[in-house]
This record gives sequence, C-alpha cells and structure tokens, in this order.
Amino acid sequence: MKRDYSLFIVPALIVVLLDQISKWWIADYLEPHQILSVIPGFFDLVLVHNRGMAFGIFGRSGPGVALCLLLGAILAAIVVIFFFFYWTKKNQKWLTVGLTLILGGAVGNLVDRVRFGYVIDFLDFSVKNYHWPAFNLADSAVTIGTLWLLLNLILGKSFTETNR
Repeated sequence: MKRDYSLFIVPALIVVLLDQISKWWIADYLEPHQILSVIPGFFDLVLVHNRGMAFGIFGRSGPGVALCLLLGAILAAIVVIFFFFYWTKKNQKWLTVGLTLILGGAVGNLVDRVRFGYVIDFLDFSVKNYHWPAFNLADSAVTIGTLWLLLNLILGKSFTETNR
C-alpha cells in the first residue's frame, strides 16, 4: 500500500518553520532573561537559553555530556516516530496528526541544539504562586501531539480510523 508521506512531512516542516521563525523573532527582540509582560500576572515573553532537557534537566552538566545525550535522545525519538508512522494504517489519518506534531517539535528543538547548543524558550506562564518553566512552539507541538495520541488510544479504533 503506497503511503502519502507528504501528509506526514509537510505539516511537520510547517511546525519547524513556525517554531524557528518565532525563536528568531524573540531572540532578535529580547535580550536573555528580559521579560516582556503580555498579560500581567499570567503570560510573559522571556528569552531563555535552555541547555538542559525538558524544564532544564541536566542544564548544569557539562555542555558536551548534555548535548550528546540530548542529540541522541532526539534522534532516537525521530526514528521511533517514523517507525510508528510506517506501521500506522493508511486510514488512521488522525494518528498521523499526533505523530506529525511530535516530529515537527522534535526537529524544531533539534535545529536549535545543533545550531546553538541550547534551545530557545520564551513562552512564560504563571498563575498566582505557580510558575510554569518557559517553553517554545516546538515544545507545545510535542505536548499537543502526545496528548492527541493518548486521546486516540483512549477513544479507540473507531475514533482513529476513517471509512476509507
């Protein structure tokens, strides 16, 4: 059965493009750790250079160790995503949406790691005393894609398959 890889690759590339444009804009507009309040007490833009993994894990380890671990993990994740895409049935287009978002987000952050040795984060949310670590569009795509796949797993086969 011939697969239409453009339905998988093109949206992922759009995610990468939007992610990289947003990071370029924020890096051009703000200095590191400069805060631009968008909705006071709830949403700020702040330029953060995240050398660690999600939420800064391994951010203080030596640059070579963290970078090698992160690049290896990201490349392994990309291989796993392609594997899952290859094994999804042609009529499981809804699963492809989640895989595409995860792929685009992983590649978006991989581009940063290769170019800079860190990821540019800038979306900063807080509610009262709770502050969420800064993140970016690539992180959002990975999170939404993962939640989408979980929703598909919970709702089952009738939700994920089209009639074709």
